[in-house]
Amino acid sequence: MMKKMAGPRLAIGAAGVAVAAVVGASVNRGHDLNPETPVIPSPAKVAAPSSPPATPVAKPVERTRDHPVAIDPHALQVKRVLPINGPFRHGDWYWDENGAPATGRIIITVDLKAQVISAFRDGYEIGTAVIIYGADDKESPIGAFPITQKDADHHSSTYNNAPMPFMQRLTSDGVAIHGSDVKCGNASHGCIGVPTPFARKLFGVTKIGDLVVITNGKMLDTRHAKTAA
Repeated sequence: MMKKMAGPRLAIGAAGVAVAAVVGASVNRGHDLNPETPVIPSPAKVAAPSSPPATPVAKPVERTRDHPVAIDPHALQVKRVLPINGPFRHGDWYWDENGAPATGRIIITVDLKAQVISAFRDGYEIGTAVIIYGADDKESPIGAFPITQKDADHHSSTYNNAPMPFMQRLTSDGVAIHGSDVKCGNASHGCIGVPTPFARKLFGVTKIGDLVVITNGKMLDTRHAKTAA
């Protein structure tokens, strides 16, 4: 795990992900009776209660980089930030889940101006890293985007089969978070590139539908947040 110096934090919110309920029904089929066989009434049988059908979580609607989801700017309350000491350079990352809840909603923030990504669980920062981002004709988008696909061994279908390890797709037009060679001067075609070891950690805690909020210099309110020991 690497260290970084404290930098700007993001103003972020969250949006709910739609949940679709699928209701199943079963039909009891009778048996044909032989007309020559007398029908003898039998005691009524009470069917054993069946377990309710599972309620799957609907896959978020895929969006282009020009159509982020609406978010509540007050939804994320930062309760803890990671202790950052010393310089935080390209390729550096830090991950520490100690003291954070074992479960809870994951929200990821990306600040393009500060070139930093942070992962929060229930308001507790559990990981952060220096990023690279889109700086050509395909800039990284601003806004909130749910994760719509995860692929630990992804290769680009657009850019010469380039490896994109631990890919987490954000838009239908090619924006994702994935492991990259994070060096000063490097850029992407709009994706958020993070150190591959950090990408692996992040991939392990997220699920489809978790929000990634990308800003360009907006600050998180950390006035009431404690710093991890």
